[in-house]
Amino acid sequence: MRQRRLVDWQAALASGAFNALDALEALIERVEAQPEVAATTFVDFDADRLRNQWSRLEQNASLAGLPISIKDLFDVHGEVTGAASRVLAESHAATQDAPAIARLRRAGSVLTGRTTMSEFAFSGLGLNDYCGTPPNPFDAERITGGSTSGGAASVAFGLAAATLGSDTGGSLRIPAAFCGLTGFKPSQRSVPGEGAYPLSPSLDCVGPIAPSVECCAQLWSVLAASPMPTLDPTPRPLRLVVPVGGLLEELDDGVRDGFEVALARLEAAGCHVERLSLEAVDEALSINRQGGLVVPEAAALHREQLERAEADYDPLIAERLRGGRDISAADYLQRLWPRTGWQQRFEHEMAGFDAVVLPTVATLPPKRAAIEKDAVAFQRANRLALRNTSVFNYLDAASISLPFFMPDETLPIGLMVSRPQGQDEQLLQHACVIETMLAR
Repeated sequence: MRQRRLVDWQAALASGAFNALDALEALIERVEAQPEVAATTFVDFDADRLRNQWSRLEQNASLAGLPISIKDLFDVHGEVTGAASRVLAESHAATQDAPAIARLRRAGSVLTGRTTMSEFAFSGLGLNDYCGTPPNPFDAERITGGSTSGGAASVAFGLAAATLGSDTGGSLRIPAAFCGLTGFKPSQRSVPGEGAYPLSPSLDCVGPIAPSVECCAQLWSVLAASPMPTLDPTPRPLRLVVPVGGLLEELDDGVRDGFEVALARLEAAGCHVERLSLEAVDEALSINRQGGLVVPEAAALHREQLERAEADYDPLIAERLRGGRDISAADYLQRLWPRTGWQQRFEHEMAGFDAVVLPTVATLPPKRAAIEKDAVAFQRANRLALRNTSVFNYLDAASISLPFFMPDETLPIGLMVSRPQGQDEQLLQHACVIETMLAR
């Protein structure tokens, strides 16, 4: 399935092929025509509220009239920030927009509705019995991945042009990979994270899922209040590095085969692909295998709330949070203190290379029935979903997942492309070239 790119929306609007209200009414019709998908994709969907937004749009702004869905952890003025949990269902409404929301509004986008997610964003799988688990667009029995599960589904099923999400350990890139979309985790400081319900403040990032690299670049420029990068998709020889070691273990056959075909296609287009060990990647993986930063930080944030309302938590999420309560301050700091050094080491090791390339996720999207009632299967699937992506959160790398489809295969894989902290524009440029070469 092919989603309309943001530039296609904008060109159609500019040409008069349809106007923003026509687009909005068509989107509402699509939502109403897919009630089962919509019910598990959106926490709420209010057509009248959307029409009211349209009447107040910044008509000449950069994203004027484009429908953008919003993950249920962002503050939107007058709405409850529920983080897809019954724990927060009775919370007070937000008194102001999160900065990322305010920037989307100023750019003229229509906020289509809050999308479901893993509860408190604390899983890479996207299961949620309370708000709903959306189906995978390629196989309804499979999951979309998380934690930005509903956001990815909204784009994949044509219920939004793009989505605003977050990424603490892979929550943009995993669902993008599972749903055949592009998910961009920018460097943490490039987009303000205030007004987003936290999971792990050391790692939380804000970014988009959209149909293409250019779409992600457009949205990032708005979210980061930065000029739109000038991207040149012309194929050119790039120097790419594949980190050998733990991130290539336990791959599904379909992922391994797809990754090798993607690499062969890039090499045939003139890229130099080198397989070698990167010490910073290996060390970040080792630290994450010890529990990393997410578990202790999330456990600390939820400590009092979990004690007060544990019965209202998803049992699988509560179990993960309980697992962080006994981590000592010494153990946590031993994981945190080396981080800056390993970020610098990663930048040094990347000298002479244009990007790291890896499978985004080690597995194809699991079937929901296999993991939702089996805690052991859930934990294994969650570990493998997050393993590759979370390394680049620890390194605060700019990282993007590109969709890749094997001939005659029904499920896509994700190709993750990464560069060191702060090199977002360079990453987007190289990803744009890779996207073009993979499409040939």
